[in-house]
Order: sequence, then C-alpha cells, then structure tokens
Amino acid sequence: MLYESTRDKSCRLTSMEAIKQGISKEGGLFVPGILPYLGNEELSALAEVDYSGRARYILKLFLTDYKDEDIDRCVAAAYTSGAFPPGVAPVASLYPGLDILELWHGPTCAFKDMALQLLPHLMTAAIKATGEQKEIVILTATSGDTGKAALEGFSGVEGTRIIVFYPLQGVSSMQRLQMITQKGGNTKVIAVEGNFDDAQSGVKRIFGSDLSDRLDKGGYRLSSANSINWGRLVPQIVYYFSAYLDLIRQGRIEKWQTVNVVVPTGNFGNILAAYYAKRMGLPIGRLICASNSNNILTDFIRTGVYDINRAFYKTISPSMDILISSNLERLLYELSDRDPGFVADLMSQLKEHGRYRVDGQVFSRLQELFWGDYANEAQTRAAIKETYDKYGYILDPHTAVGKFVYDQYWQQTGDTVETILVSTASPFKFPADVLKALGYEEDGLDETACLEVLSRATGMPVPAPLVGLSDSEVLHRDVCGKEEMKQAVLSYLKL
Repeated sequence: MLYESTRDKSCRLTSMEAIKQGISKEGGLFVPGILPYLGNEELSALAEVDYSGRARYILKLFLTDYKDEDIDRCVAAAYTSGAFPPGVAPVASLYPGLDILELWHGPTCAFKDMALQLLPHLMTAAIKATGEQKEIVILTATSGDTGKAALEGFSGVEGTRIIVFYPLQGVSSMQRLQMITQKGGNTKVIAVEGNFDDAQSGVKRIFGSDLSDRLDKGGYRLSSANSINWGRLVPQIVYYFSAYLDLIRQGRIEKWQTVNVVVPTGNFGNILAAYYAKRMGLPIGRLICASNSNNILTDFIRTGVYDINRAFYKTISPSMDILISSNLERLLYELSDRDPGFVADLMSQLKEHGRYRVDGQVFSRLQELFWGDYANEAQTRAAIKETYDKYGYILDPHTAVGKFVYDQYWQQTGDTVETILVSTASPFKFPADVLKALGYEEDGLDETACLEVLSRATGMPVPAPLVGLSDSEVLHRDVCGKEEMKQAVLSYLKL
C-alpha cells in the first residue's frame, strides 16, 4: 500500500517512508491510497483474540512494506502488561446505552500512549529496514498529553532524538511536571511563549523551511510524533474495533449492531480514527464531536465555516485548547473525493485569511457523518459532579466535555443508540479541577498534593506513573518565543 499527500497526489510513499518523513514536503498529510474493508467474517475472527491480536491484524492491512514478524514484535513491545497494567483499552459500562472506552491506562495516563508506545518501534523498524543513515529528529508540539507520551515512548530509542514544544501557560501543572522531569539523553523539552496553535504552527514552519537542508547536511532527518504522522493515527483505529468487539463479547450489544461514538477532540486525530474505522466496515452510526469553549469544530460541523479569527480560551480541558485542527485536512480530502487541489486551496485560505468555507456535497457529507456541540467550563464541571453523584464514576475534564455533549445529542435528537464515549485521560492528571468540580476545597494545594486528596475523596488509587512525580528532578527549563523555535532546534542539535 502506498500513501499519498492530501495536497499532491503525485507524492506517493511506502508506509515506512511516510512514517519516517511524518509530513509531506509541500505541507500535506499522508493518507493510505485505499482503505481496507473488514467484513463480518473478519470481525468475527477478531472478536476472539486479545487487543494485541487485533492490532497486529489491522496494522498489517496498512503497513504492507513491514515484515509480519516486525509488526508482531512492535505490537508485543508496545502493549505489555507492564505498560498497561489493567489491560489495554478496557470498556466500562456507565449505564445501559453508554459505555466508556478507557484509553488512559498506559504509562502517562493519557490516550496518546495507545499510539506513542507503538510509534517508536515502528520508527526504528523502518530505520533498520530502509538502511536510514541519518538520525531521526522527532519534532512535536503538544497541548498537554502528546508531549509526555512521545517523550516516554522515544526516550532512549536508538537512532532518534525528540524535541517537544509546549505552550508555557497552556498545559496543566501535572502535564508540565511530567514533561520537564523527563529523563533520557535524547530528549529535549522547550516551553513556547504562546498557545498551542503557536507551537504547532512553529513546528509546521520548521518542516517547511530551509532547516531541513541544514539538518540533512548535519546528518539529521526531521519527523513528527504528532497525529500528522500516519504512524500515530493508524494505531488509534485499532481501539475502536477493539471496543466494539469487546461489547459484543461481553453481551452488551448484538453482533453488527450500530453504535455511535462520542470523542472529545481538539486536533481531530482521535475522531478521525473513528471515521476511518467506520469506512473500514465497523458499524458506527453518528460521529459525535465534542469541543470545549474553543468550539471551532462545532461551528464548522454546523455551518461549514472554519474560522480561527476568534477568541482563544484557556480551559480546564487544556488538551482541547486548539483552534487549528490539523487532522481535519485528512477528512476534507476524503469528503472531496480525494481532491488535492481543493484541499490545498482551503489550506491556503486558512493561512492567508484564517478561514474557509465548504458547501455543496462536502458540507452535506460532513453533516451526514458528524454531529457537534461543546461544553463551557461550568457545564464541564457539572458533568463531572453529576456523573460521580449518579454513577460513582470519575471523569477527567476532557471526558466530561464528551459526556455533556452526549447528553445534548440524545436530548436534541432522540437517538439513544448504544454509544461509546472515548475517555482520554485519567482524572488524576487534573486533580485540582476534578476536586473543585466535586465540591471539595483545594485552595492552597498544589497539583501533586491534590492527588492524595482526590484519592481519599473517591477511594481510587493514584496511578503509579503519577506517584512521586513532585520529587522528580526538573531537567528541562528552556523557554523560547514562538519566532525562536527554529533557532532552539539548531542550538540543541549544535548546528
């Protein structure tokens, strides 16, 4: 299978080259030339195997230039009981009709682990198989969770270095502490004076600049661990299949029954993976896109207008504080019947004017597939408290956004089809905000002290990766302006 750029169909690479490169040279994102389809016979077989077996099967459909034994090895190394102690991607039943896909049981307590425990192994396999001579420099912007998950995944990985940029005031205290205490001689963390969109735009500019030539001469090659990299996105497709098959196996749904999916999202990668799963034959009905106060995706789904000329809000769900949703480009490519000229024109409009509009068939297809709404801060907190009071279940602020939007969906549409709510982070990553939502006094306590208070209040243990975090040595203190990111990369690499 070859991968083509969303902005230039003539740019076609194998999956190994697409994963190593991360983003196309003209700025487009790589997508598979065709989407494989799984019929009922294949789904029935996958229902009988564990998560790793499902991952191996689906990955082999997409990564056809990898040897089967290499994919087997990569999956075995990623989804271990040590990395995911309670099991990989368990599904909890909140109440009949609503199930929660818990994606946060990995080493950084966030859903990004599902892909970023695997991507470094895929990357190193590609490096070895293709005889890559250059050191791969992973360049990543994070709105909170990608950074730590990528650092954890790539730390110590031979043939790679990783540089993570995060918004100085745009992540939670816990997310920041996880990143700045990261060990590993090949890791670098740099705070950016700006928001996530500034950090993400800066990384994209570096990919499109003459820096690539300087890196090439210095023996380096750029890639990314953001979901712009297909190697990040393809593992996310797996857990939608796995959740559906687990529901069948547990008797919560009938075979081939249609389900809806609710995804709290900012950069659009997580819900895009659900879209791909639907296209591949998984019986998904509505894709419900949940946003926080930065509700640009809600407006886009409702009106067809994508406009970043708006206020930017810092919220208690910081991983969704995004106005430029990079993976939306892949969806636009699919909805336009894979028209690279159409996508390139929209991206040009976004760059020049900060907005674009889709109408006609593209807009009709968008509304047929997706439903969008958002939750403000008060509604997010209310969802945390209401869910705990009624069901004894603790939501983190991002998943709470999804729960509020789901309630709006069924109340407004009357659609009570069985629904999977994607839970993206442990509540212990945001203990102060969760405590406040539950009505506990947390004034004067720092985030790490709030961990123990939340544990005592709810009876839930603090996840092992967060225990003792406050005692870890701070190893990364660099700060740069959004226009200084390129120089920061050169300085770190001594170029």
